[in-house]
Amino acid sequence: MARNILILGASYGSLLGTKLLMAGHNVTLVCRKNTADLINRDGTEVRIKLRDEPTHRSIFSRTLPGKLDATSPDKVDLSRYDMVALAMQEPQYTNHTIRVLMIKIAEAKLPCLSIMNMPPLPYLKRIPALANMDLEEAYTNAQVWERFTPGLVTLCSPDPQAFRPPEEGANVLHVGLPTNFKAATFENEAHNKVLRELEADIDAVKLDGQDVPVKLKVFDSLFVPLAKWSMLLTGNYRCITPTDPQPIRDAVHKDLNLSKSIYNHVDAVARKLGAEAEDQVPFEKYAKAAESLLKPSSAARAVASGAPFIERVDLLVKLISHQIGMPNAEIDRTVDVVDQKLGEKIVSGGSGG
Repeated sequence: MARNILILGASYGSLLGTKLLMAGHNVTLVCRKNTADLINRDGTEVRIKLRDEPTHRSIFSRTLPGKLDATSPDKVDLSRYDMVALAMQEPQYTNHTIRVLMIKIAEAKLPCLSIMNMPPLPYLKRIPALANMDLEEAYTNAQVWERFTPGLVTLCSPDPQAFRPPEEGANVLHVGLPTNFKAATFENEAHNKVLRELEADIDAVKLDGQDVPVKLKVFDSLFVPLAKWSMLLTGNYRCITPTDPQPIRDAVHKDLNLSKSIYNHVDAVARKLGAEAEDQVPFEKYAKAAESLLKPSSAARAVASGAPFIERVDLLVKLISHQIGMPNAEIDRTVDVVDQKLGEKIVSGGSGG
């Protein structure tokens, strides 16, 4: 049965969207009007490398069994959809038209699957140790999430690494690291049934008889997506330096022992919240993957290009670690560097790009 999925965000969202389209489901991407017009005219192109192939393949939406369309936030008809995927960077949800759409999504009681690095506040409220913790400071505008029912929001660890090539149109995405999306379940079994259908359908897709990377994997544990926090704090946010941004590989491998200590500390924070060791990714596996990540993280690139706001998982982890009595000097130092760089943008009047 073809499902209709609404995805907020046409950049990273087009990766999940392409996987759903390949599996025969229908996708609407929510984006700016100019991008929507481009996608409705030309479709999307996602470049991905299949196992043991030397070069990336281009997968075009217009050749896939599912139907794709794109629209601006004010034109969305929510009655069409079975599920919403949240694929924008957290600061983008403060945009007025997006906020209005988010209010409508919350009122419609649609299940929401987040593929953001920054976990939505309603999801964190599903974790007993975090339910009453003061974490709003880490969000650009925490009020965006007030109307959402926690059980209707789940988190999918956005482990695949992808970017828009700067010389290409807004409908092109290049996948650098084709790992899996790892989703926690919803509270409602009817919603989990849909999630597991999507998982199975994506898993069954073949391209020229070959398996296609980037699966959707569903887990019962709420803590599986939090494994990404250790990666973000060890690599992504440490790409932001007092001077120019550095590649993820350099952030991780310049001082491997220091990186391992940060990674293990964030893992320990998650375990204090209730995670099990099997919910997490060993440091060695992450360090190996980081060897191929030759660009600065999206957060570092955003800061370098003048963005006054970025997703602050670094600050979120700092707030949690302090409130559970597990502060870490290296994490605090990372937060200070990011605060300083963002402060420079505000003082100089820089704006997002």
